[in-house]
Amino acid sequence: MAAAANSKTEDGKFADMQKDTVEVNGKQNMTTDYGIKISDPDHWLRVASNSSTGPMLLEDQIAREKIMRFDHERIPERVVHARGTGAFGTFKLFESAADFTTAGVLTDTSRTTPLFLRFSTVQGSKGSADTVRDVRGFAVKMYTSEGNWDIVGNNIPVFFIQDAIKFPDLIHSVKPEPQNEVPQGQSAHNNFWDFVYMHSETTHMNYWQMSDRAIPRSYRMMQGFGVNTYSLINKEGKRHFVKFHFTPELGVHSLVWDEALKICGQDPDFHRKDLMSAIDAGHFPKWKFGLQLIPEEKLDDFEFDPLDATKVWPEELVPIRYIGEMELNRNVDEFFPQTEQAAFCTSHIVPGIDFSNDPLLQGRNFSYFDTQISRLGANWEELPVNRPVCPYMSLVNRDGAARHRITKGTVNYWPNRFEANPPATPAQGGFTSYPEKQHGIKTRALSEKFKEHYNQAQTFYNSLSEIEKMHLAKAFSFELDHCDDPIVYKRMSERISAVSLDLAQKVAKNVGGDTPTKSSKPNKGQKAKGLSQLEYMPEKPTILTRRIAILIADGFDYSTYLTMKEVLEARGAFVFTIGAQRQGVVAETGQKVVPDNFFSGMRSTLFDATFVPGGKHIANALSKNGVAKFWITESFAHLKPIAGINEAVPFISKQIGLDEVKVAKSPASITESYGVVTGHGDATMLNVEKIGPDSKGLAEQFIWHVSRHRNWQRELDGLADQIAA
Repeated sequence: MAAAANSKTEDGKFADMQKDTVEVNGKQNMTTDYGIKISDPDHWLRVASNSSTGPMLLEDQIAREKIMRFDHERIPERVVHARGTGAFGTFKLFESAADFTTAGVLTDTSRTTPLFLRFSTVQGSKGSADTVRDVRGFAVKMYTSEGNWDIVGNNIPVFFIQDAIKFPDLIHSVKPEPQNEVPQGQSAHNNFWDFVYMHSETTHMNYWQMSDRAIPRSYRMMQGFGVNTYSLINKEGKRHFVKFHFTPELGVHSLVWDEALKICGQDPDFHRKDLMSAIDAGHFPKWKFGLQLIPEEKLDDFEFDPLDATKVWPEELVPIRYIGEMELNRNVDEFFPQTEQAAFCTSHIVPGIDFSNDPLLQGRNFSYFDTQISRLGANWEELPVNRPVCPYMSLVNRDGAARHRITKGTVNYWPNRFEANPPATPAQGGFTSYPEKQHGIKTRALSEKFKEHYNQAQTFYNSLSEIEKMHLAKAFSFELDHCDDPIVYKRMSERISAVSLDLAQKVAKNVGGDTPTKSSKPNKGQKAKGLSQLEYMPEKPTILTRRIAILIADGFDYSTYLTMKEVLEARGAFVFTIGAQRQGVVAETGQKVVPDNFFSGMRSTLFDATFVPGGKHIANALSKNGVAKFWITESFAHLKPIAGINEAVPFISKQIGLDEVKVAKSPASITESYGVVTGHGDATMLNVEKIGPDSKGLAEQFIWHVSRHRNWQRELDGLADQIAA
C-alpha cells in the first residue's frame, strides 16, 4: 500500500508539472491570452473599403497583443536581424527634390548628412554565418538637422506579407522549429515552406529569396530598398507617395550556392570583414539614392495597390529619379555600443516626409519602437549611436532605466507657468501630419487589389536571365529537398506552377513532388526592367576591391608574378599571394616572397579570381599540392576568372581537363576561353592599355573578365557541373 501511495503521489507531481502543457496540433480554437476566440488573425482592424485601404486602428486589442507578445520574445538579442554589422558614412544630394518635399535632407544640396548603416541577415542568431541564403537588412539612420530619419529596408524591394499582424507567424515559421531549435541561419525546413504555401501573398518575395539576391557577394554589391510606401509633402501641401532606392556603384553581384555554403564554414564573418577591409583601405562603398514617386491622385491608376508591400512599382510605370549619393567611410570604433546598440524605427521621419496607409508600414511603426524598448530600455534613443545630432529636448519624457541625460528645472509637464519647452509651430519646423481624408467602414480586411498574388512573381521570373532562372531552380530544389514532410514539398511543387510550369516540373523531379502537367495560372510572358541583377553592371569595368589570389611555389617566375601583382593593385584590387608555406617561397631567380596565406589555410571560395605565374618548376611543385590543384578545379566550377602564363598553362589545363576550354599552346600566343586566359611570353604580355570586351593582352583580358564577376557561360553549357562532378 505504501508503494501504491507513493506511486500515486509521484503521478500527482507529474500531473502538476504537465498542467500548463497544451497540444498545438489539436483542434482547439485560437484565442487571445485572456481567452476570447479570434475570428480573423490575418488582418489588423482598419478603416477600409473595396477600393481603398485606410489606416489601422490602435483599438485593435487582438493585433496589439499579438505584436506586443512577439516584440518581447527575445532579450536582449534582436528577434530578427540579429546577425549584422555596420559603418558610418555620409549622404549628399546632387539634385534637390524641393518640388516634392520640404525635408531639408532631400532639398538642401549644400548639406552633408552623417549616417549609420547596418547590414544584417534575418533568420539566424548573432552567431550564425554571413553567407547563408537569406534576405539582407539594409537599415540607414540619417542624422539630419531636423532629427533622425530611419530607412529600415532590405536588399529585396518586396516583403513576404501584406499585413503586419502576420509578422509573428512569418518569423516563427522561418526561425528554428520549436521542438528542436533546428535549423539555424537558413530557410530549408518544413515550417517555413508550409507558411509560404499557406500564404500565397508570399509568392513574389519567395522568388526573390530563392534568386541570387539572397546570397550576395558583398554588402557593398547589393541594392537597398525602403520596401514600404511613405509620403513626401511639398510646400504647397501636395502629396506624393514614395519608395526609396539605393543602387551600388560596384554593381549587384552574388556568390554561387556551393561557394556560399563553403564560406559559411571557411569564413563565417566573410561579409563583415569584406566591408571593414574596403573602408580601411580607403575604397569607400557608394550607392546612388533614388526616389519612385506617385502623385496622390494617381494612386488608384494601377492594376495592383501601390500600398501593397508584396509588390514592386514597375520602373516602366514609375521611373526612379536618382538625386543623391550615400557613402560609407568610417568603421565603428567598438562593435557593441555602436553596432549592437544601434536601433531603428520606421516611424522616425522628419518634416516633409510622412507615412502612408501601407498596412505593413502601419504595423511596423507600432512595433519597432516597442521592440527597441524591450531590447535596450526606455531611454534607447539617448544612446550615442541613436541620439540625434540636432538639439533635442522634452520636459515630459523622463526617468526610466538607464536614463543619463540630466534635465534642470522645476516643471516636467506642459503647459506650464514658465512656458518652458514649448512646441514648435509648423513655420518653426514643427512636424505636422498630412491631413488625409478617411472613408470606409471599420473592418478586418484589405482592398480588393491586395488579393492578386502571382502576376508580379511571374514578371520577376520572366525578367531573369537564363543563368538566374537556372539558379532559381537549383535553389528551390535544394531548399525543398531538405523538407522531409511530403505534404510540404508536394504542395510547393504544385504552387510553383502558378508562376512557371517548366520550373515546377524541374523542381518536382528533384524533390520528389508530383510533376504538374498544367499551370495553375497562365504565364503571360510579361517582363520588366531592373529585376535581373545582371542589369546592374558598373558603368565602367572595374576590379576595385576584388580579391585576387596569385598562386606561387618554389621556382616561380618573379617577373610575371610582380608585374601582374602591380597591375592589379594599381586598379584597386586586393591581391593575395598564396604559397605552400609562410616562411617564404623562392623564385627561380632567387627572390624570396613571403605569402599572405598558405594553401591549407585559405580556399579559392574566398577570392574572386586566380592568377598563376610561370616558372621552370612551378607546374611540378603545384601539381604535388592537392589544395593547389583543387583550387583551380573549384575556381572553374564556381565560374571565376583564371589566368596563367608560360609553364603554369599546362598545370591549369590539367586541372580543368575539359576539351571545350582552349588554352594557349604556342609561344607568343594568348587564348581566352570561358573566362580562362592563358598565354606564352614575357612580362610585356601583362601591360594594360585598354580594358574591354575587345582587349588583346593577357592582363587586359583577365581584368575584363574579373570586372564581369563570373563566366556564366560555363554553367549554361554544363562545364561547371561537369568538372565539379
